[in-house]
Amino acid sequence: MTASSTVTKARLLELVATLGTAQWQDFAAAAARHGLTSVQAKLLAQLKGPVPMRGLAELLVCDASNVTGIVDRLEARGLVRRETDPADRRVKNVVATEEGRRTIERVRAEMQATHSALDALTEEERATLYTLLERLRPGLEHRA
Repeated sequence: MTASSTVTKARLLELVATLGTAQWQDFAAAAARHGLTSVQAKLLAQLKGPVPMRGLAELLVCDASNVTGIVDRLEARGLVRRETDPADRRVKNVVATEEGRRTIERVRAEMQATHSALDALTEEERATLYTLLERLRPGLEHRA
């Protein structure tokens, strides 16, 4: 790389944003093939265990009333269920059902554009990219 084509933070951020947008579009297209909106699929992807409704609103960066509608639609399809939190009976947790877990796994597996892009890298390059992205994660997660 020459001095005139220095990798600046701005150029890196632009590339990361471009990759993120392409990945999100691929995710949304795969979700649509399963009859899910991108937000429904994103909510389903967040359920690695019980998550309170309020916590889902924070993760999705939306109003709690919006989460209620999203959860209602997913629950009607048998992809999630609400459970009372054992520590606080006023709190409702959302949990993915087995069908919900299988569905989001299929969505991720069907993200062909993303998988094809990653196929351009060798196993070693993917491992390096993973390590670098993991180093960035703490500074980007859980920010207000």
